[in-house]
Amino acid sequence: MAWSIADVARMSGVTSRTLRHYDAIGLLPPAWTNGSGHRYYEEDGLLRLQQILVLRELGLGLTEIAEVLDHQIDEAEALRAHRIRLLAERDRLTTLAETVDRTITELEERRDLDGMPKISKPENLFAGFDPAQYETQAREQWPQEWEESQRFVDTLTPADTEQMQRDVTQQMIRMAELMAAGTPADGPTVLNEVENHYRHVSRFWTPTAEAFTALGQTYVDDPQWKSTYDKIIAGLAEYQRDAMAAYASARLG
Repeated sequence: MAWSIADVARMSGVTSRTLRHYDAIGLLPPAWTNGSGHRYYEEDGLLRLQQILVLRELGLGLTEIAEVLDHQIDEAEALRAHRIRLLAERDRLTTLAETVDRTITELEERRDLDGMPKISKPENLFAGFDPAQYETQAREQWPQEWEESQRFVDTLTPADTEQMQRDVTQQMIRMAELMAAGTPADGPTVLNEVENHYRHVSRFWTPTAEAFTALGQTYVDDPQWKSTYDKIIAGLAEYQRDAMAAYASARLG
């Protein structure tokens, strides 16, 4: 039995354009193509697409997915490996949900008179976070820089990671204070603070002006990042984005 590309798109939720891209890069070729150029997929193709989607959910890039799938032999064994990864991701998300619950409670109970929250344990904002999840854009658009970041991550100890989490949260709080004070996002004080953020990011990979601006947009577009910023003060994600864009234009352009 075979299914057309339209059938596969409807069943999987993957667009026909994406399926054609997967074919073009050799990740998911159709079983056959008719005389009109229409692609058709058989059961093994659907199983491969399922594995591609699982691995995408786990944060792997297309090149990594191809390597994983092309080196596996037994499909059942491959699915067992995917299941282990999914269970690990479930546990990570459970920890992350508990982190958010603690942070919400703390923010509701500890606020200044002007509405600014106090964070008594700033490292808790990032407990359960997987930093690799937030380098997807860099990995897809700037693979060389992403590989550089992975080499740095591999050198970190748990204590290093914890300290970096605290440092990032403290930077976010300083930005919130500048925002609450009405400091323009492109003002020199804010740009100097963004310099600290740029230096932190550069420990993983060295972004260009374009990449640093795109990273700032990620803080608004990614629900988990935006929620983390806005738990400190509403609108902070957008303020951070605008400040990073101003910094990129003024100092990286």
